[in-house]
Amino acid sequence: MLTFLMIGAHPDDMDLRASGLAMHLIKQGHKAVFLSVTNGNAGHMTMDKEALRQRRKQEMADAAAVYGLKYDTLDLNDGYLTADIPTREKLMRYIRTIRPDVIITHRSCDYHPDHRACGQLVNDCSYLVGVPLFCPDVPALRKAPVILFSEDGFTLPAPFRADVGVVCDDCIERKIDGILQHKSQFYEWLPYDGNWTEVLNSKSEEEATEHLKVRMRERFSHTVKKYPQSFPAGTQYGEVFQIDEYGGEMTEEIRRAMEG
Repeated sequence: MLTFLMIGAHPDDMDLRASGLAMHLIKQGHKAVFLSVTNGNAGHMTMDKEALRQRRKQEMADAAAVYGLKYDTLDLNDGYLTADIPTREKLMRYIRTIRPDVIITHRSCDYHPDHRACGQLVNDCSYLVGVPLFCPDVPALRKAPVILFSEDGFTLPAPFRADVGVVCDDCIERKIDGILQHKSQFYEWLPYDGNWTEVLNSKSEEEATEHLKVRMRERFSHTVKKYPQSFPAGTQYGEVFQIDEYGGEMTEEIRRAMEG
């Protein structure tokens, strides 16, 4: 059994980027764990921080029930994430407790400072995860996890490279259902922040849901259209990942588990 740890800066980050892979792995008997480094308590236009923190904690649990996995948070404040030593230690202890074969996270070139810090933190742990005298209270790993980056559209210092493609055709409805459990984001904050007029003008939650499903399907079909070489012919929906050279060596066993 392989263990995949998907580390996002916020609740819903890995839902968008890796929940199809997570369900694919679980179906094969592997283990997938989601970790949100922050608690997401800044992602709203009207709620107070503590109420939002509690709401997003419940949304993580609701999404986890859809995917059938464990969904944790380090409970750090949204918008304030930095790649400092105390946070590195906190993340290191979590990684060593889970003992993953593979870690998936953000690249450190991203519009959101929390995404950048999250990617940097994972890379900062990539070597030290095997150093016994760093965080000596938790046993060091003897084998460095493979590290993969989730998809983004940024081009500097280099464009995202699709090294591994995961077909999501058979789980796209569950993937979208899990994503939409984060109602504070997809029905409220993101339509407000991004001016999603079709959602903002919806007369009911059901109407908003239909618009959101169209938006989500377009997003995940765009991945296949952008990286057709990463998918079998006829694929409609997918996720892609880039191998991080700081992690352990990618193996055929891991690739087969992801693509098979």
